[in-house]
Amino acid sequence: MMEPADTESAPQPESPQHQEEDMVTEEPTPLEDIVLINDQTIEKLTHGLMAHYLPDLQDSKQALQELTQNQVILLDTLEQEVAKFKDCNALLDLNALFTEAKIYHTKLVNIRKEMMIIHDKTTKLKKRALKLQQQRQKEALEKEQQREKEMERERQLIAKPAKRS
Repeated sequence: MMEPADTESAPQPESPQHQEEDMVTEEPTPLEDIVLINDQTIEKLTHGLMAHYLPDLQDSKQALQELTQNQVILLDTLEQEVAKFKDCNALLDLNALFTEAKIYHTKLVNIRKEMMIIHDKTTKLKKRALKLQQQRQKEALEKEQQREKEMERERQLIAKPAKRS
């Protein structure tokens, strides 16, 4: 059996036309009208929320600061290592230059020795050429003198007409 109070509390279905009229005629109510919370409750809720999340946020902030500091330290260290590598490469380049300079110095010394040998040979050849020239001149002079003597002798051998006296 049903009690009459139960039947009153059951909602009566409204017609679709009536629902549309309620939606159109209803005005939106501001948030303040719907939820009435006093300022003290808002402050307590805010304080509770802050108390709940603030320590984690502060820890996160501290961790981020440490990470930033560590990054700065790592960047400085990295820059120092790069500078060391540059110095090392420069040192290798310097060593290569010294090695190359040593090679060229050796070549220069060898060229100088060869030039000294060539100079000595040319000096000897010049002396020999001078001696040969002097000897040929002497031989030519002797031949010339010999020819003159032969010509003189032939002149003397040529019959001369006797002078009439």
